Amino acid sequence: MSEPMRLTVAAATNSSGSRGSVKINVRESVFQALMTLLMDHDLEPGTKLSIAGLARQLDVSQTPVREALARCESEGLVVRRPNAGYLVAPLLDRTALDDLYDIRLLLEPAAAERAARYATEAELADMHRTLEQMRPPLRGDTYEAYRGFAELDAAFHNAIAEASRSPLIADTLRRFRAHTHSYRLYFRHSIAGEAVVEHQAVLDAIRAKDPEAAARAMHDHLEASRSRLRNTGGS
Repeated sequence: MSEPMRLTVAAATNSSGSRGSVKINVRESVFQALMTLLMDHDLEPGTKLSIAGLARQLDVSQTPVREALARCESEGLVVRRPNAGYLVAPLLDRTALDDLYDIRLLLEPAAAERAARYATEAELADMHRTLEQMRPPLRGDTYEAYRGFAELDAAFHNAIAEASRSPLIADTLRRFRAHTHSYRLYFRHSIAGEAVVEHQAVLDAIRAKDPEAAARAMHDHLEASRSRLRNTGGS
């Protein structure tokens, strides 16, 4: 685990001025530390997770660890089993990956099509700023290196979903992010440059208020993303 993940209560106290800020910093630090362990596969799929053991490893109380595990469960990175506690979730296999992309292909081109009709200038500007932040090249294959890009990627797709003016589409799509990024990182394949080019095509179509082109660009992006994973992902 990289050093920035080791934020203790004392360190949080020095960087903030209130007890409330300390609690927020510790919670986020523990969550990101656990995400690093999961995404870099220091904790392999199927591993049983000890709350007490993680608390000792991260030098925190058990409460923020429980909260972090609950957040990771909602992201699909850990599972909770009766009488077994938390386990590291299995990686997506080829069939599950295809199912995931089939669902995204049903929803995201439709979201892009609607965004081309309804996106405001402020929303377009926000999408543009997010895309510009994704352009610097990634350095390394760790989650620490990949995290910023993954968050921006999710923000870009979420912004399009929000601009679709369909709360149901937006809420549904938020559920799929962590699985996709976990699969990408497991096979150590950088997709940043190609994804940015494809995102730009989607944004250009939305900005041009061309619903058909926006849907087509999103469809092409998702198929290209799936193809990249298939080409790097084992049998």
